[in-house]
Amino acid sequence: MALIELKVPDIGDFKDVDVIEILVKAGDRVEREASLVTLESDKATMEVPSSHAGVVREVRLKIGDKVSEGAVIALLEAEEAAAVPAQAGRAEQAAPAQRAQGAERAHAAERVPAPAAPRPAAKAPAGAPDIEAEVAVLGAGPGGYTAAFRAADLGKRVVLIERYPELGGVCTNVGCIPSKALLHVAKVITDAEEMAAGGVLFGKPQIDIAKLRAWKDDVVAKGSKGIAGLARQRGVTVLQGAGRFESAHVLLVTGEGGKRTRVGFEHCVIAAGSSSARIPGFPYDDPRLIDSTGALELADVPKRLLVIGGGIIGLEMACVYDALGSRVTVVELMDQLIPGADADLIKPLARRIERRYEKILLKTKVVRLEAKPDGLLAAFAGAQDGQSATEPQRYDRVLLAVGRRPNGRELGAEAAGIAVDERGYIAVDAQRRTNVAHIFAIGDICGEPMLAHKATHEAKVAAEAIAGHKARFDALTIPSVAYTDPEVAWMGLTETEAPEQGVAYAKASFPWAASGRARSVGRTEGMTKLLYDPLSRRILGAGIVGVNAGELIAELVLALEMGADLEDLALTIHAHPTLSETPGFAAEMALGTITDLYVPRKS
Repeated sequence: MALIELKVPDIGDFKDVDVIEILVKAGDRVEREASLVTLESDKATMEVPSSHAGVVREVRLKIGDKVSEGAVIALLEAEEAAAVPAQAGRAEQAAPAQRAQGAERAHAAERVPAPAAPRPAAKAPAGAPDIEAEVAVLGAGPGGYTAAFRAADLGKRVVLIERYPELGGVCTNVGCIPSKALLHVAKVITDAEEMAAGGVLFGKPQIDIAKLRAWKDDVVAKGSKGIAGLARQRGVTVLQGAGRFESAHVLLVTGEGGKRTRVGFEHCVIAAGSSSARIPGFPYDDPRLIDSTGALELADVPKRLLVIGGGIIGLEMACVYDALGSRVTVVELMDQLIPGADADLIKPLARRIERRYEKILLKTKVVRLEAKPDGLLAAFAGAQDGQSATEPQRYDRVLLAVGRRPNGRELGAEAAGIAVDERGYIAVDAQRRTNVAHIFAIGDICGEPMLAHKATHEAKVAAEAIAGHKARFDALTIPSVAYTDPEVAWMGLTETEAPEQGVAYAKASFPWAASGRARSVGRTEGMTKLLYDPLSRRILGAGIVGVNAGELIAELVLALEMGADLEDLALTIHAHPTLSETPGFAAEMALGTITDLYVPRKS
């Protein structure tokens, strides 16, 4: 054993660089190439690895120190006395790439809790990795493949690990994309029905369920194959199997037939997503009880369908099966559908589906679900008093849509020293970095909202931070959309949140009954609402319910991010007649300049 000084290697032109993280302490055993400290200049962030394996006897630096090449980081009781020149060379090669990637960039994000202080890397198990990567990405959903592709575009050697045969994750394969395909079919059916009021009558649709299922599957397959093609074009290695951490620098991937592959990595991005939540005691071995994945398989069109959960996922699937011919009942624990949205946005949706569905039960829960030969027997009770809310009912299928839970506790994260809370969430900082400095987490697994568009923006931040960019996730808002009929979309501050946060606001709403475009398509139930600061008139939030609300919300997201006020919206010339005029009309309502409606002057 030899006592040696571990020093800052040649880091290019950087001098007097800040020490922002100390990753080891006296008494820690470190492997060769384990990170010791993190340095940050005005252009790049870099981790300094150890040139030897051994035990740290003394750390000579502290957070806030400024260092240059040759500064002593720590004293190490090394297992080998000879220096390892290749280690310094690796740091020298990394610096020019980091310097070239120095542009600062801010990405949209929610506010998230800061992680705990970084921990030293855990000791790696015996045996060399089968594959070495600069960046390993765990999960190939929208967040995962975006992180992998962005890292590859920045010159990193990337391995993308996915437990399922197809890339794209829940969103592409059993979530966003197939549900929107089926919602499009539902919209065509209901639009055709409603044209009878305009004198155009169509016959009852003849639904070939096998052909419809094949069409939906083809839509999904094209997306998944496209992602695989993008991976090949970028030279990203794709590895199929379930990944678990063996240490802070090794993932064990178990694939088909139990084949095991060890992936060594310098950095890792966890993008392992979430799973459907369950209610204990239900008969999950009965195929008639399905989750959203089962609903999208479209095995049949049940005569009676019970949807447990009146949130976005449940209502989207309810829209599909209602249009296909099922008699749908929705049961929701809270006092309104889609509890996260303002009540006035939900009313037009509730009025429409109350006319179409068999029943909507609010403030109600399913207390018992029994498998019977002729169906699933559901017993209901009031959410507050627990008393029977209605007689037990039999259903041909029951869809459980009570939310999703993060997969953080299924990854062996403790082997890498990653902090996971009791619910399975992994805390991250503004760069999506976990408490282990070289491991990042994005998407569902690091907090609400569980939305693909949040994950993709987080993914780019993580990849750019790994590559040395001064990127961070700092959004003013993340939009939410329910692709129901009508659609419901909102962003920024809601009327529910404003009093909770002590924020003063005013609001203005424009009813779509006064929109020429809404009248021409026979959908006047919609509304566009703005929340704004009563003094500065800056946009604080917005909500839209109506046809294509998910498309229309984008203008208002941009308005909030750009700090726009009512005049900015009102003075923007929108094409006429369009539904996109309605945000401008809502602004005119607030300003008192609206001419498409008569609003009496306030005395």
